[in-house]
Amino acid sequence: MTTTTPHHPIAVVGAGLGGLVLARVLHVHGIPCTLLDLDASADARAQGGMLDLHEDTAQVALRAAGLHDAFRALVLTGGEETKVIDPDGTLRHHEPDDGNGGRPEINRADLRRLLLDSLPDGTIRWGAKVTAAEPTDVPGRHLVTLADGERFTTDLLVGADGAWSRIRPLLTDARPAYTGISFVEADVLPGSERHAEIAAFTGGGSAFALGDERALLTHRESDDRVHTYAAVKAPEDWLGTIDFTDPEAARAAVLAVFDGWDDRLRALIADAELPLTPRPIHALPVGATWERTPGVTLLGDAAHLMSPFAGEGANLAMFDGAELARAIVEHPDDPEAALAAYEKEMFPRGEEKAAESAANLTMMFGPNAREDLLGIITAPDAPDAQA
Repeated sequence: MTTTTPHHPIAVVGAGLGGLVLARVLHVHGIPCTLLDLDASADARAQGGMLDLHEDTAQVALRAAGLHDAFRALVLTGGEETKVIDPDGTLRHHEPDDGNGGRPEINRADLRRLLLDSLPDGTIRWGAKVTAAEPTDVPGRHLVTLADGERFTTDLLVGADGAWSRIRPLLTDARPAYTGISFVEADVLPGSERHAEIAAFTGGGSAFALGDERALLTHRESDDRVHTYAAVKAPEDWLGTIDFTDPEAARAAVLAVFDGWDDRLRALIADAELPLTPRPIHALPVGATWERTPGVTLLGDAAHLMSPFAGEGANLAMFDGAELARAIVEHPDDPEAALAAYEKEMFPRGEEKAAESAANLTMMFGPNAREDLLGIITAPDAPDAQA
C-alpha cells in the first residue's frame, strides 16, 4: 500500500513573533500557510518580559497585519521612562515618559496572544519539532521530518526558529558565537519587602547602571515586577562556575560581582525571587548572508541573531515576517522572485542593526560606558535607549 506524503505549499518553522506576523499578513491576503512549533501548546512556557516596538519596524508590521489599533490598547503606560544610574547610586539622567515616544512598551505574552488569536484555527501545529529538512528532486521543494517520524513536503520553507535554527544549515555554515557577555535574569516581585523602594528607584520603564565591564539593566513589567539583567563581561564558561541548582549560592555569586555597588542596585539581586536564570549571549557574524537557495529562507534570529544591545531582535523579526509576506503577495506565482526580493532588502537591514548592536555591546562594557551611553541618550534626535 502506497502512502502519500502530505504537502504544505508554505511551511513556517517557529511560532515566535516573526513567524506569527508572516502567517497573519499572509492570512490577511488570503494565502494560507502552516506554522510548526516544538512547544506542546501556546502556553507551554513563559514568553519573556516587555518589548519596545519601534515605529519603523514592528509597528509597520502590525499595521500590515491589521493589528496596530489592538496593539495600542495593550501598551504599558509609563514604559518609556529612562534612567541612567552610577554604580554608587547617583542618578545621572532621567527621562520621563511623556506619552509621545516612538517605542511604546508591550508585554511579549500579550503581543504574542494578539497574533495567535488573529490566525484561523489549525494554522499552528503544536508539538511539531523539526529534526531534519532536505531538498528533494523537485527544484525548490523540501522534505521536512518531525520528531515523531512524520514527513511532509513544502514548496516554500521558512526558518523562523531562532538562534539555533534547524533550517539555517540548508543555507549557510554560519553558527552563533558567544559575544563575551553573560546575563543573569532576576525579578523583584510586588509584595516583596523592598519592592516599592526598588521600583521607585529604578522607575517605571528602563534603568541602566553601568561600570567596570558590568551592568544592571532593569525594566518594570506589566505586572509591576522589576525585571533585571545582571550583565557581565566574562569568559564563556563563567556561568558554568555558578551552581544555579543552589539558589542562595547563585545569588551570592552574582552579588559578589557587584561588590561595592549601591545597596539599592544590589537589592535587584539580593531581594530577587529565586531561582535566578543564566543567559549566555550569542550572535551570528555581522553581515552573515547566503547564496539564493531555491525554496527556502530565514527570518528573525535565524537569519541575523544579534546581542540585545540595540533592542532590535523582536522588531526585526516582526518586520522580516511582514516583508516576506509582502514579497510573496507581490509574486504569487514566482516564489523564487519573492525570496530574492525579500533577501535583497533583509540582508543589508540585518547587517546594519547587527553592527549597531555589536558597537553598543562594546560601548556598554568599555572604559567610558556611562559617559558614552549618556552621550547617545542625550544626543539631538536620539532614539529611546533600550537594551
